[in-house]
Amino acid sequence: MTERSIAVIVAHPDDEVLLAGGAIALHADAGDAVHILILATGAAARGGDQARAVERLGIDAREAAKILGAKSVTARDFPDNRMDTVALLEIVRAVEAFLAESPADVIYTHHAGDLNSDHRIVQQAVLTAARPLPGARTAEILAGETNSATEWTGPGFQPFQPTDFLDIGNTLERKVRALACYKGEIRDWPHPRSVEGVRALARWRGAQSGLGAAEAFMAVRRIRRRP
Repeated sequence: MTERSIAVIVAHPDDEVLLAGGAIALHADAGDAVHILILATGAAARGGDQARAVERLGIDAREAAKILGAKSVTARDFPDNRMDTVALLEIVRAVEAFLAESPADVIYTHHAGDLNSDHRIVQQAVLTAARPLPGARTAEILAGETNSATEWTGPGFQPFQPTDFLDIGNTLERKVRALACYKGEIRDWPHPRSVEGVRALARWRGAQSGLGAAEAFMAVRRIRRRP
């Protein structure tokens, strides 16, 4: 089987696990090279000792990636929950630089209708950086859901309507173990970003698709090239 290169491009530390932790583990187990890009610090909006919090989140991200089998994690320092204060071109260039270093056949990223504005900006930057120019490598872009952002939107936001369901019955517990690396990010049930919330969403998406547990995605772009 030919190894594929997979990119997971998200706004904040732990988004990569919530959005595609099961998929990352499946790709890694299949021999694909998974590269993760986290664009914002994930800590600045919460106050306190920001430098220490950012350092801690970086350690958490690397530990989570190791559990899931990702090949690399790249972290940028765009402002947490204030990416709208940065020129979009700067974010696009960061994504372009990442994809130049780690060209991707498939990209997983955020849903354009998430409540969190950083998520929406990241998807726009990904679509711009991975635009389908002649000779471009990326053939598929999938948008996933992020607990406590995707389901909290209201009227006027683009709804999350899955087109793809990925069987994560064999990797759900690795996803949960990876999420546990982010001790400061996990909340108590019934918060959606709790361990129980992650399991419940996986079971619900599984029930929708005849699977024991699943991650759901919306196909944003698919390019079918001739063999």
